[in-house]
Amino acid sequence: MTSPYRLGVLEGDGIGPEIVPASVLVVDAALAAAGAPPVEWADLPLGAAAIGTHGDAVPESTLTALEGLEAWLLGPHDSAAYPEPHRSRLNPSGTIRKRFDLFANIRPAKSFDGADAVVPGTDLVIVRENTQGFYADRSTYKGTGEFMPTPDVAIAMGIITRPAVERIAVEAFELASRRRGKVTIVHKANVLKLTTGLFRDVCREVAARYPRVAVDDFHIDAMTVHLVRRANDFDVIVTENMFGDILSDLTGELAGSLGIAPSINASHERCMAQAAHGSAPDIAGRDLANPIAMILSSAMLLDWLGARHQDPALSRAAALIEDAVADTVRGGTRTRDMGGTAGTRAFAEAVAAGVKR
Repeated sequence: MTSPYRLGVLEGDGIGPEIVPASVLVVDAALAAAGAPPVEWADLPLGAAAIGTHGDAVPESTLTALEGLEAWLLGPHDSAAYPEPHRSRLNPSGTIRKRFDLFANIRPAKSFDGADAVVPGTDLVIVRENTQGFYADRSTYKGTGEFMPTPDVAIAMGIITRPAVERIAVEAFELASRRRGKVTIVHKANVLKLTTGLFRDVCREVAARYPRVAVDDFHIDAMTVHLVRRANDFDVIVTENMFGDILSDLTGELAGSLGIAPSINASHERCMAQAAHGSAPDIAGRDLANPIAMILSSAMLLDWLGARHQDPALSRAAALIEDAVADTVRGGTRTRDMGGTAGTRAFAEAVAAGVKR
């Protein structure tokens, strides 16, 4: 593409208005250093502020604007603090994921040299199916997928389909082919024989197409133990929605902090960068938030765009960001959650300076 890329910016709630601009600063610096065209940023309303200005946490105008974009940065949201009826609706990130069928949630966990990690040397990726499973609000065309036949009985549907499993399995095995060549399937087929049994079996069928990728599988409960004991033995882990959500929080902490855990939510046509952590309203506006997760999520988005458009300059920019973040942490500049004293903006400025070097 010869014209500038146009990317959406949705700051969200809590620490979002701090960590998202920090990421924009770093992305702009990396694109310039890599010789890539500059980004045209499109600011879009979302979250509590949008309720005040548009009457909705995810205004229809925002969704319409996103239809004209292929990628965007999404800050965290604090939907639990929204007034009713907004609090009871599907949250902003879920609404966007469902609207654009962002079926692949890719969540790396990688420890940094010079920073504390529960399991030093952790370098793995959770590949989470993002549209079905046991999160009922993503499993139905209309309605939430949860219902109460009586005041004392609550039921949620867990849905697994072959097409959804096949496409997320392909993502996992393609990723493993570019990494260390190993996929671990996580399920609970000893108890949930039909649903997660189907997930395991379809992943195994896809594995047959990738003879150079090693594959194994574990029950979800056993997997938590294996990760705590030997997270650095794993490469790519593929699992259903709820299991992936839980495991990625665990692996983020094992690598050092949930504040360093990035992710993207992607389809074949669109990509959304979204840090794995929440909105941290207790530290919002105090320049204390760790922007690493959002910065690295933005780097993942650039890498996705680079692959989609066969644009090596974008891939170079993504690599520059990853290297600069690692060098900044190694050099002793860290936010308070990692034992340092740097504020959000100062850390981002240090990364941007590192990119330019």
